[in-house]
Amino acid sequence: MKKAEATRLTILQKAFELIYVKGYQTTSIDDIIATTQVTKGAFYYHFKTKDEMGLAIISEILKPTLTNSFIQPLQNEQNPLDAIYNLMHSLLIENEFLKVEYGCPASNFTQEMTPWNADFNNALNQLTQQWTKAMTTTIEKGKKNGFIRKDVNAKQVTMFIMSGYWGIRNFGKLENSKKVYLTYLKELKNYLSSLK
Repeated sequence: MKKAEATRLTILQKAFELIYVKGYQTTSIDDIIATTQVTKGAFYYHFKTKDEMGLAIISEILKPTLTNSFIQPLQNEQNPLDAIYNLMHSLLIENEFLKVEYGCPASNFTQEMTPWNADFNNALNQLTQQWTKAMTTTIEKGKKNGFIRKDVNAKQVTMFIMSGYWGIRNFGKLENSKKVYLTYLKELKNYLSSLK
């Protein structure tokens, strides 16, 4: 990796960490520069504006994380009901990247930025649509292979599960505890069993 590429990646990673903790709007370019220890000139060499950097975080940090942590696990198990439950358990209980006290970074960005910025809205919507499509496809495959009842509406199930995930992340953030996740996971298991 060339020095300029490494510097750019460092800016994105450190900015993401700051934004995840403090929020996008309350994190200034000066905060990012202080954390990354790059010059203001180096920052502006890579990004014309803070929003350009924010969009790069979505496409270069969040998108690969979504693919690796949210989508691939759905494709690795034969039984989609197990895959969905194991995915949620992993994201909520085991994942080191996602911190209970800060919630879901994609959800945080969505709540904070989409009402004000169409570019953020489009980028975050693409991320969400990717996950929606992957989960819906997994459920449809489960119907075809006899793991899930034929009358189950895959899109509705996907929206219900994803809504629950984003919601429980907020409860976890409020209580700063993973204990609330256990309640969600228990009820999720019951719900998924009802789809057989």
